[in-house]
Amino acid sequence: MKRFLLAVLLTAGVLGAGPALAQQSRVGDWTIEKRTQDTHCNASRGYKDKDDENRDYVIVITYSEKAIVIVMIYDGWEWETTGEILRVDVGTDDADIMKKAKWEVMDKTTVRGIFEYDQSMMDRLSKAKRLTLDFEDDDDDSIEMQIPRAGEALAALKFCEENRK
Repeated sequence: MKRFLLAVLLTAGVLGAGPALAQQSRVGDWTIEKRTQDTHCNASRGYKDKDDENRDYVIVITYSEKAIVIVMIYDGWEWETTGEILRVDVGTDDADIMKKAKWEVMDKTTVRGIFEYDQSMMDRLSKAKRLTLDFEDDDDDSIEMQIPRAGEALAALKFCEENRK
């Protein structure tokens, strides 16, 4: 769960968050939270995959009218260079979202994608059960993360965003 907290902090840092939590709610196994000194809300989900050596998978999504930020943590990754920019094809279980998107290595197990806000991207994410990152020239590090109930989580995230104070 340390990785989960790290993902929330990394995402919050992009959009100017403070360290304290003010509001938190649950949608299935997603956590929707609003920090006291943050102007944005986060939707996050973490799980262990028994079919993958019980490794941790964590995703954090946040957005504003200007940007969508997705942080993914997988303890099977061993990125070597913090700050390295990776080219990634991003997709869901039934649709491509973006080809050759830029993702930044945050630490040895964490990558972050920052995208200009696009409602069609949010719509595709809300219908997805899986989010895939297909790293260019690196099939070993490509990943498929389970995101069940993403539509409900993103609706709760939107509600949080619209009602933040």
